[in-house]
Amino acid sequence: MGLKKEKLSHFRIYWHDIVSGRNATSIRVVRPSNASVTGFGIINMIDNPLTLGPNLSSKLVGRAQGFYALSSQEEVGLLMSMNFAFTEGKYNGSTITVLGRNPVFNKVREMPVIGGSGLFRFARGYVQARTNTLNLTTGDAIVEYTCYVMHY
Repeated sequence: MGLKKEKLSHFRIYWHDIVSGRNATSIRVVRPSNASVTGFGIINMIDNPLTLGPNLSSKLVGRAQGFYALSSQEEVGLLMSMNFAFTEGKYNGSTITVLGRNPVFNKVREMPVIGGSGLFRFARGYVQARTNTLNLTTGDAIVEYTCYVMHY
């Protein structure tokens, strides 16, 4: 298959979930009829900026594209399904796919990397998510993702 030696890439990026304002990058596509305190049943489609630093004005390196669904009736827990599509730097044109459970009020959340493309072909690994900022009024959030990806 022409694969090179397997290696580990370790990097940190910031995920900007903007649900408020005219330029929202996270749009609610399903509004459940129930009145769950955990938001159970809500689904948001995302095209969130990925930056090198926690400020939205820091260098844009890609987009997180996919969706998240509030999937727990007992806590604010998300099912995350998203691709990190890189548009700058050495990973330009490559993606990793993250699919997993995200209990948002835990300090550190771990989710698996289940695949990738480009430089991340045959990827596997995990990400650790840590909330940097959460605005409880607007719902906007900045989350630090530390990524550990095995690939060829």
